[in-house]
Amino acid sequence: MPVQASQGNQSGSRQGQGRGVGLGLALGSAIAFGGSGVAAKPLIEAGLDPLHVVWLRVAGAALVMLPVAWRHRGLLLRRPALLLGFGLLAVAGVQACYFAAISRIPVGVALLVEYLAPALVLGWVRFVQRRPVTRAAAVGVVLAVGGLACVVEVWAGLSFDAVGLLLALGAACCQVGYFVLSDQGSDAGDEAPDPLGVIAYGLLIGAVVLTVVARPWGMDWSVLAGSADMDGSSVPAWALIGWIVLVATVIAYVTGVLSVRRLSPQVAGVVACLEAVIATVLAWVMLGEHLSAPQIIGGAVVLAGAFIAQSSAPAKPRREPAAGGVPEPEPEPESEKSLSSTSDAS
Repeated sequence: MPVQASQGNQSGSRQGQGRGVGLGLALGSAIAFGGSGVAAKPLIEAGLDPLHVVWLRVAGAALVMLPVAWRHRGLLLRRPALLLGFGLLAVAGVQACYFAAISRIPVGVALLVEYLAPALVLGWVRFVQRRPVTRAAAVGVVLAVGGLACVVEVWAGLSFDAVGLLLALGAACCQVGYFVLSDQGSDAGDEAPDPLGVIAYGLLIGAVVLTVVARPWGMDWSVLAGSADMDGSSVPAWALIGWIVLVATVIAYVTGVLSVRRLSPQVAGVVACLEAVIATVLAWVMLGEHLSAPQIIGGAVVLAGAFIAQSSAPAKPRREPAAGGVPEPEPEPESEKSLSSTSDAS
């Protein structure tokens, strides 16, 4: 009995460590993604079109990941649909829809609509995959979305533009694709598609699509040879591009996909809401864009929502719902199962 109980405790400990690593990766991804706006805004103010900044971001990251794509070229034959979906939705779709949306509606409104994605992920998990969703996870999403409304101050300049709102909703749907596709094959063991290979080919496909959309041959390339102003400080444009490519794209996507593999789409999606808080804080520190009291309160609410969701939702569903869509009871912790089975055997 002591041996089996010890094995159960070790299993639970490993699961806890894996969840902790997953949360650390999700937080790192949110920080990396959140830093993209701080680096991109000075470039846009220096004369680059927003879509050109997006193209530089994705195309540069695709070049960095090119050796990884070559190493995992077998994915082209084994998982072509996954690679195409990741490139179109998780890379090109999110970026193109979001930047098209902010050309028609306020940035804050577009950001809030885009970060309805965690709620949409819960809907996907519950009604499409027919998996149980904890009440606490749903409460966490509601809190996170409400906090985001304060962070972006959605009441300032809200105007109804049907096309703009639809584009922002399209960005949210594409972000759902990012979380769902990142989780594909995570339970397949050795047969699971390598996440680095998926990211590499997703960036390559996204770069091709965005080349058609952004038409970079019309870009003012001279801006890249100069410098940009960051709250009174002159920063080389190439350094900002390097940050956007290496940190805000390559590292952000790698840590993000790995976090979804270790957690679940719904939990990682809620933690990703921290990106808006991080982006706002970085803009305050590095660009001099000061936070208002509602934004500070909203950031605290987002943090609370993310904590509630990640601490209550299961890292990975262990049991499929019963027939008819009624979820089966949550499984016992490994240590309890080991103890009970040992007791029965005695």
